Amino acid sequence: MVTQIMPRNFLQRQKIMRKVLISLIPVILGGVYFFGLRLLLLLVVVTVAGIATEYLFARKRKAKVTEAVLVSSVLFTLSLPVSTPFWAAALGISFGIFFGKEVFGGFGHNVFNPAIVGRTFLLISFPGHLTAAWTRIFTTFPGGFIHYIAPPLDALTQATPLALFQTGETLPLSKVIVGNVFGSMGETSVILLLLGGIILLAGKAADWRLMLSPMLGFVGLTSVLKLAGVGGIPHPLYGLFTGGFFFLCIYFVTEPVTAPKTIPAKWLYGILIGVITVIIRYFGIFAEGASFALLIMNIFVPLLDDAVKSLQALRKKEAAA
Repeated sequence: MVTQIMPRNFLQRQKIMRKVLISLIPVILGGVYFFGLRLLLLLVVVTVAGIATEYLFARKRKAKVTEAVLVSSVLFTLSLPVSTPFWAAALGISFGIFFGKEVFGGFGHNVFNPAIVGRTFLLISFPGHLTAAWTRIFTTFPGGFIHYIAPPLDALTQATPLALFQTGETLPLSKVIVGNVFGSMGETSVILLLLGGIILLAGKAADWRLMLSPMLGFVGLTSVLKLAGVGGIPHPLYGLFTGGFFFLCIYFVTEPVTAPKTIPAKWLYGILIGVITVIIRYFGIFAEGASFALLIMNIFVPLLDDAVKSLQALRKKEAAA
């Protein structure tokens, strides 16, 4: 593990972050199997860049580099296509750590999820690397464990399951659940993401409300729109399991620093992330929408918590009157 290679006094130990890293092992192994060993090299480059960026600011504060930067680096890497250039990946995580965390004062003070900030930066600045540079996948054992990278897709078939739907095509839901589809390295297998989510919940490293609420918001609005006959709306489960939204629900919405602390706010926060994702995805210009929805709701977290606390205080005052 990276934490064992570095000097003992270099990293700030964070038990929850280690549990998140352990839960990501199945997703990482699945990514290597489907896409090739380049995932591991990309992960090393991103992790080094992320640690270096945080170290520059931690040193000025006379603080240690947090293990949270390891989680951000892994999540950021898994949110990318395997063919992402090394320079772009390093630039993205550095941007995310700087503008998503360090400008707010470091870990515990950040408003936005650093990994999502970095990914959104690349999506807007270099969209070709995140929306068109797809590769084929390995489907037979040992898959990518003996290959550097899968061959690129040709121009006629170069689309993710979500993008395919926009052209009138869909993939079998069974393929989407298993992971036999192309896309970003961490989003393709629902089964592996579920396993990671179970490990998170078993280790009490995530709140199940934050996992479930965005799914309810997404499925709920998608179902209403589909029943209302709105065109261009897929089956709710197809939309839920494609475009990286399920990955976001398990690992990004549940990030403890940027999520609400009160239970009612957690439900509202998650449901609105799901609703906003549907609106952006099916009525906006961006196919995925989930990253933007999370960043939008990150802004309102303090307001949500304050509103809940104010309402609770008002009810106590009325009950005591």
